[in-house]
Amino acid sequence: MDFENIAKTAKTAALGIADISADLKNSALLKIADNLEKDKAKIFEANKKDLTDAESLVISGEISKSTFNRLKLDENKMRDMIQGIRDVAKLEDPVNKKLFVRELDEGLTLYKVSCPIGVLGIIFEARPDVIAQISSLAIKSANAVILKGGKESINTNKTVLGIINETLDSIDGFPKNVLQQVFTRDDVAQMLKCDKYINLIIPRGGNKLVKYIKENTKIPVLGHADGICHIFADETADLEMAIKVIVDAKTQYPSACNSVETLLIHEKFPETEKLLAALQLAEIKLVDNPDTWAFEHGDTTLAFKKVKNLDEAIEHINTYGSGHTDSIITKNIENAEKFMNKVDSAGVYFNASTRFADGFRYGLGAEVGISTNKTHARGPVGLEGLTIYKYKLIGQGHIVKDYVDGTKHFHHKDI
Repeated sequence: MDFENIAKTAKTAALGIADISADLKNSALLKIADNLEKDKAKIFEANKKDLTDAESLVISGEISKSTFNRLKLDENKMRDMIQGIRDVAKLEDPVNKKLFVRELDEGLTLYKVSCPIGVLGIIFEARPDVIAQISSLAIKSANAVILKGGKESINTNKTVLGIINETLDSIDGFPKNVLQQVFTRDDVAQMLKCDKYINLIIPRGGNKLVKYIKENTKIPVLGHADGICHIFADETADLEMAIKVIVDAKTQYPSACNSVETLLIHEKFPETEKLLAALQLAEIKLVDNPDTWAFEHGDTTLAFKKVKNLDEAIEHINTYGSGHTDSIITKNIENAEKFMNKVDSAGVYFNASTRFADGFRYGLGAEVGISTNKTHARGPVGLEGLTIYKYKLIGQGHIVKDYVDGTKHFHHKDI
């Protein structure tokens, strides 16, 4: 099947899933979780093959070491992946929610109602758990999805989506082709041209991938190009807290997009040397080269810089950051509030690790990605970010002419 036909069937599937019941969607999600758990060994075996094949890609320079690290699906990721699906099933249905009801005039009522976006094109690198996350969110939000994973995770992706689709095929009343997968670079090129059928593209990968997608499609793109996250140790920061938070944000999963990349330190912070020494003991490589201030390392390298005050820290973050997630460590609540108000990022934290920027940790069940956009959806994008809205107007033969002539008048009463 050529890509246009895939896109057409996805559009049909999107229309088919738009009005199925919440009970049917939730039942499907729970069965998917059960079957993924039952077939864990098969998934791990496929992932093992991908890891073996990917070793040569790292050696040849086709993929980075950080991409290789994201590829591994271990017991913890598998547990979180399956639990995330079950958590999505527990969430309130995001479709057909009344966002407001307004009586324009007697007998003429306007409803703003949430609805699915339609067809999503998801392009991602490594991260085999992404397949399950996106599939569960798509089902719950009643969207159809076309997935394109990286070649480095092809066996894992085929196995996971195969289990999911086998489950959906066994459920009476569930539409066909809601979740489809493509594999080639040509498929990506065709996807980006398919604005007639695809409503939103969500890239999950490095700067190069996201930049290419944004420059080569008319379809709206939701995502982030970089994960240049900051932590600012303020003058009153508690040393032990600062060490604990920074070490977690840098070393807990260094290749993650919400790992801290730059540490800013108030020049009057009295424990600077102790802080830097502790970070080095945690095997963090410190660099103070300005060339690294807008660079995503993806490893245990951490840029650092001393700043004169809070204002300089905020200016630095807004200049060099990527609008992803930034945190302040301080005892001064006023400084914390100013930081969170003036730093222009999707996530702004106070005395907490940047690694909390995650749909699962936010209680969204899962996420399709993290958006640094300033329209529609921002931060970890879960169910709400995969819905839009429509206006439903219910009248009794009302016509505009009566209001233009002054025969009738709007009273715009919210109810």
